[in-house]
Amino acid sequence: MAASLSMALRRALTACLSLALWLGPPLAWADSAPAPIKYDLSYDIFHAVEARQGMVVSEQAIASQVGVDILKRGGNAVDAAVAVGFALAVVLPQAGNLAGGGFMLVHDARTGKTVAVDFREMAPRAAYRDMYLDSQGRVVPGRSLFTHLASGVPGTVAGLAQTLDKYGSLKLPEVIAPAIKLARNGYIVSPELADHLAAASERLGRWPASRAVFFKGDKPLQAGDRLVQNDLARTLAELSRHGEQAFYKGTISRQIVAEMARQGGLITADDLAGYKVVEREPVHGNYRGYEVLSMPPPSSGGVHIIQMLNLLERYPLREYGSGSAQLLHLEAEAMKLAYADRAEYLGDPDFSKVPVQGLTSRAYADELAKRIDPDHAMPSAQIKPGKPQPYESEQTTHYSVLDKDGNVVSVTYTLNLPFGSGIVVPGTGMLLNNEMDDFSAKPGVPNAFGLVGGEANAVAPLKRPLSSMSPTLVLKDGKPWLVTGSPGGSRIITTVLQTLINTIDFDMGPAGAAATPRIHHQWLPDELGVERGVSPDTIKLLQQKGHKVVVKRAFGRTQTIQVLPEGLYGYADPRNPDGGAAGY
Repeated sequence: MAASLSMALRRALTACLSLALWLGPPLAWADSAPAPIKYDLSYDIFHAVEARQGMVVSEQAIASQVGVDILKRGGNAVDAAVAVGFALAVVLPQAGNLAGGGFMLVHDARTGKTVAVDFREMAPRAAYRDMYLDSQGRVVPGRSLFTHLASGVPGTVAGLAQTLDKYGSLKLPEVIAPAIKLARNGYIVSPELADHLAAASERLGRWPASRAVFFKGDKPLQAGDRLVQNDLARTLAELSRHGEQAFYKGTISRQIVAEMARQGGLITADDLAGYKVVEREPVHGNYRGYEVLSMPPPSSGGVHIIQMLNLLERYPLREYGSGSAQLLHLEAEAMKLAYADRAEYLGDPDFSKVPVQGLTSRAYADELAKRIDPDHAMPSAQIKPGKPQPYESEQTTHYSVLDKDGNVVSVTYTLNLPFGSGIVVPGTGMLLNNEMDDFSAKPGVPNAFGLVGGEANAVAPLKRPLSSMSPTLVLKDGKPWLVTGSPGGSRIITTVLQTLINTIDFDMGPAGAAATPRIHHQWLPDELGVERGVSPDTIKLLQQKGHKVVVKRAFGRTQTIQVLPEGLYGYADPRNPDGGAAGY
């Protein structure tokens, strides 16, 4: 028995020794700690969609996928952008459109050239300065918003078709086909769209043709219902067969003119036939080594984004920190100064001289900056428009597209308010815009967005109303680095400004920049709007500086693409849950 135990013990010791030798020296094993496991691989809290070849970001994921499918088939960024524009007319009826207008930046990677395409609506030939005033000279409520007099001559179809013809690689029937299919087959109404329909039900419900599209019985469509738009499908098919001529000189034109004649509107066959798309030079600026390109007048956006960046570049914003009271204070003061100038100087450059060079000059910013107190808010009553001449030498949607060759398209287009005027042209499925409200119905009287305008933006025949739409491109070392824009009426300009500051000053990606709470000040009324998420401590500090802080509903819905060496990053603003970024 003892011999057996001794033999077993020797065998066990031998086995342990063999294991020890296999494991290595005892001290080395004991001293070597396992490598730490990294659970957190990024500083980012919100993550963008990643891609390598192409990216589309819009306020409707269905439309974004339409654009990516065009890119995968070999289409370029313009092809995809035009397809998305027509698709949004179907799946984002509160803002996507055929009978509206907008702006587009097109960047050609081969030449490095960027052009600004202006397809903004124009006032009819019969429009006149005081058309929205009563006999006492007072603005008639609703006349510039919810009647047939509210509609400018639409530019969307001409803008999309002509840009495709000049810069695209595919034909119109190829890029419009997905929109026709979506209109015929329909799609499920989302909770977001259902909420918009409910909010606009009163004005949509006034018009039988609008009720036929957006109502089921006596109520607007609900979440989960299918929205089929057969009339709109036929209109899109007519465009596919006959091009933009169908809209401006053909069947669709006759339908629009007949509706105007029935309801006392001003748009005539001559107005439609005479519509012109204009190519303009983008406004340029530089901010901390990045080149910023945006839309020139009749957009006010590009001018004032660059003006505000010029004002803010002198401050060490990064040191103040994202969301800090000092950052928000300086942004608000710059906003007030810029919007005061907007009210005085901005309008259609074909009708009045807009001092773009002066407003965007650094020397003018240096003069304005003397009025900014880093510790105290200046009351709006004390702010008057500056003198830039010596330095001379809300419902809208945005989408961004970038293709494998580096071509970029940034588009913002609109009906103005959600569903525009609420009027569908019978037989077409198209909602009419109410962009005439963007003119100054009476200089000094606020429009639907609370914006005050001057003589430069008074109503006149064939004039384009002032806009805040700001499709924007940022270049780094001459190459696209950021593509962005937003809907939001008067808040578009400040939304884009803060997106640029978040990405450039605070190294945020598109997702983080979009998720950061925003502020807005437009000079008049004298209040600083803030989104929920700005901390109570920060609000208290802003109030101590003299700001009248008001918590507001969400501002803007950016659609952003960032180009980095490792790939493309796209993000649709979470303020619209229907939005989506798609890439490949």
